[in-house]
Amino acid sequence: MSITGLTDLWNRLFGAQPDPPPVLVLITAAVALAVVVTRLPWRIARNAITIAHEGGHALIALLTGRKLKGIRLHSDTSGLTLSAGRPTGPGMILTLLAGYVAPSLVGLAGAWLLGGNRITLLLWIAVVLLFAMLVMIRNIFGIVSILVTGGVVFAVSWFASPEVQAAFAYTGVWFLLIGGLRPVGELQRLRARGRSPESDADQLAWLTRVPGLMWVGFFGLVNIAALIVGALLLAGPWLAELELPTAGLSAAGQPHQPQ
Repeated sequence: MSITGLTDLWNRLFGAQPDPPPVLVLITAAVALAVVVTRLPWRIARNAITIAHEGGHALIALLTGRKLKGIRLHSDTSGLTLSAGRPTGPGMILTLLAGYVAPSLVGLAGAWLLGGNRITLLLWIAVVLLFAMLVMIRNIFGIVSILVTGGVVFAVSWFASPEVQAAFAYTGVWFLLIGGLRPVGELQRLRARGRSPESDADQLAWLTRVPGLMWVGFFGLVNIAALIVGALLLAGPWLAELELPTAGLSAAGQPHQPQ
């Protein structure tokens, strides 16, 4: 690739795109919310939440010095991340903590990038992370799921117009921020019925002697905070439209009287 080509690629990745229309921010938020609250779309799109969930477990396991054995993604949208190391201690606790908060925190990071209009960069980072995760997938459905998801994101980032990229990126980030809350509620419902005795919250309860319900509450609070902050970042252009005009005001904030 020539120097000019590298420069163009660099500018394409790290250059800021124009502010999206405020209506785009609202429409993509509504689309993401509709997907989260409706049964069939959620059943399909929830795979993205599972990828982020298991990716969170895997990343923290590596960062805390545990040996990552592999990741499995299942067609029922469940997943499993296996790591080797001490069965107790901070590394294991942090690894268990990461799963249910990972989708919302990934969404928050995405909202920060979109707040700086780094739409293409966000999409390429997503592609890199997905294919980095691919090498640790240990089942066929998981491989197909990562390849399809990564392929779609890459196709949008490389071939789609800036407007389509913006709509796709905003919808995806809104979906992670909003969708990160639903699995926490589902987790507690399963726990209340005694159908999830080895959940992340219950394993944390065994390790820390803090009740599992407290850990579920912690997951929910983190995800709500991420949604609020992420929404403020994403709604920047819309909020700017609502600002009162300052033209014609004096430095003291009073209308300027003509002489």
